[in-house]
Amino acid sequence: MNSTKILYWIGTLLLTAIMCFSVYNYFFNYTAISGYFTHLGYPTYLVYPLAIAKILGLVAIWVNFSKTLKEWAYFGFFLNTSMAFAAHYITDNGGYLFAAIAFVGAALSYYFDKNQRP
Repeated sequence: MNSTKILYWIGTLLLTAIMCFSVYNYFFNYTAISGYFTHLGYPTYLVYPLAIAKILGLVAIWVNFSKTLKEWAYFGFFLNTSMAFAAHYITDNGGYLFAAIAFVGAALSYYFDKNQRP
């Protein structure tokens, strides 16, 4: 296995692990998550659709239905992790480190996926 594939899988697994943790919290720790959303001025009805979007984004990356769909999934994760970093930083709850790691994971996965394609 060459270094490009290794870095791709490291990034993809980091992104997947953090997004799965996030989705778990969105579904099973709704009160805490909705409190963060309310504190930042976001509507709480976005919690469940955002969790579902994260699941669908991971499916698009892992299953690789189409190149365009995968690109949009990465774009969604870049937006999500950027805004999550800002939100966690503003609320000062320490979660911004996870958001930064997820952003780096998404960047690694995207960059090295692009370099693997023919």
